[in-house]
Amino acid sequence: MTDEHPELTGYEPGGHRPLRHPRMLLAMRVLVVLGIVALVLPGVLTTVSVGRATAARACDGWVARAQPEATGGDARFELFGPGGVGWQCYSVGAFGGDDLVVSLGLIPTGARLIIDPR
Repeated sequence: MTDEHPELTGYEPGGHRPLRHPRMLLAMRVLVVLGIVALVLPGVLTTVSVGRATAARACDGWVARAQPEATGGDARFELFGPGGVGWQCYSVGAFGGDDLVVSLGLIPTGARLIIDPR
């Protein structure tokens, strides 16, 4: 008779006791989850912070160009905004209330304004 695993010949399992205590397994799982959060969270916070600052600068440029009578711009991240998912730029303080100036998209970039050749 050929044995499929000859290195295990004569091995008898030592009972049905688990290798690790249940509390030790729970502690390892918690530690792994905390480690993953500690690796991912700084990247997410940095991305949101840079996106917010970029959207605010771009929005100020768009508002100054499109609605000079407005007192400023307000960049908001909206899931169901008029321009879809992403940053929306609204004018603030203009006659008639807050108006949508431009949709900056999911990842805002600096304002690409067209310069009048005149």
